[in-house]
Amino acid sequence: MAKDFYDQIVARLRAAGCWQIDGGKGSHDKWCSPISGRVFTVPRSKSRHTANEVLKQAGLKKGF
Repeated sequence: MAKDFYDQIVARLRAAGCWQIDGGKGSHDKWCSPISGRVFTVPRSKSRHTANEVLKQAGLKKGF
């Protein structure tokens, strides 16, 4: 089975000062970033491309 990047994404987001907010649906959580000033969703994704896109939306560098 493919690797799930969710735990690694969350660890990087928390280390960067991001926080989870209410309003996510299903397997998607909503997060807010002080770096980019954006609200974005974090899915439980098995795609490294999706994981890197989440980091980009948070204002962080690619990591996967």
